[in-house]
Amino acid sequence: MNILISNRVTQVKPSATLAISAKATELRAQGKDIISLATGEPDFNTPEHIKQAAIEALARGETKYTAVGGTVELRQAVVDKFQRESKLEYTLDEVLISAGAKQALYNLIQALINPGNEVIIPAPYWVSYPDMVKLAEGFPVILNTNSTQNFKITPQQLAGAISDKSRLLIINSPSNPTGKAYTREELHALGEVIQQHPRLVVVSDDIYEHIYWGEDEYLTLLNVCPHLHERVITLNGVSKAYSMTGWRIGYAAGPENLIKEMRKIQSQSTSNPCSISQAAAVAALNGPQDCVATMREAFKQRHDWFIPALNQLPGVSCDSADGAFYALASFKQAIEAMPDIRDDVVLAEWLLESAGVATVPGSAFGAPGYLRLSFATSMNNLEQAISRIATALKEPLICS
Repeated sequence: MNILISNRVTQVKPSATLAISAKATELRAQGKDIISLATGEPDFNTPEHIKQAAIEALARGETKYTAVGGTVELRQAVVDKFQRESKLEYTLDEVLISAGAKQALYNLIQALINPGNEVIIPAPYWVSYPDMVKLAEGFPVILNTNSTQNFKITPQQLAGAISDKSRLLIINSPSNPTGKAYTREELHALGEVIQQHPRLVVVSDDIYEHIYWGEDEYLTLLNVCPHLHERVITLNGVSKAYSMTGWRIGYAAGPENLIKEMRKIQSQSTSNPCSISQAAAVAALNGPQDCVATMREAFKQRHDWFIPALNQLPGVSCDSADGAFYALASFKQAIEAMPDIRDDVVLAEWLLESAGVATVPGSAFGAPGYLRLSFATSMNNLEQAISRIATALKEPLICS
């Protein structure tokens, strides 16, 4: 029997990062020694006071459904977090709690995009942005950037990309995969363009907000352009900052009418996020924040060693980052020097199988010729990974 699949699904690719991670797991199960630089996941344990809050919630019997959009306690913690850290004012009805920031973004795109609407996505981009748009039958408009512009779009690029069909702009700062963050001046310049197009909504993906070490203070779009308050949805979550990826709690804040529609989408898909995870997230947002600083400092130390090490590899170049825990490294010259390696996809597969190092092809992020390497792992793993890649690149004839 041939089961007919919907047209929208045939346009979507599986997540490249999850696919590589699955392949690495499979090779490990076969007994192979694999170092993974593929998954965007902090290698630290969830802080103890957060785990304890979950244990206490279990003891209290908080194992039932919650409100679809999240508990009052967690929504209040989000409201307080925005006011305390970003000086942004929201009400409880302007906050949605989801099973990860990924679901919040999916809800937003489903609630906002009609068939044929355009969503402006700077490249390199997080792998799921374009496919989420396609699932809503929208059209991703990709704005390509390069290292000479620090992988950030210019006001001129944005202005040239906006059409009558433009509905949404996605800004991710610090970025996955580049680690680059927009400055006050850059956000202000983009805001001036956005202001001229009242139909354009902006999603500010701030998931790496707390993993930032740039010279200037961290700023989200609304800090610089508060007049856009009614047109900006700010996304965040506890996964990266508190090493809570498996807990699956993200949140969105924005105009009440749009949050209401996002909540409606959620009510007909997953319903409420995990009750125990929500209790843990309250402790994360309201509790001591020294754990965040500790992890951020570790990522910065790894970054400061890893980027120069990548630049010492033959045919590899990599810019420094302002935050997150990724290196987007150009392997274009290395690929050109290896006759049997035609592109970054083949290179990533070869490095995984021959060198035992898992990376993600840059093509998945709209950056062909690059690899994304996560340094959310131990220094020992990073040192071994660099050594293995160096050996592999110096012996290209062994590739098959």
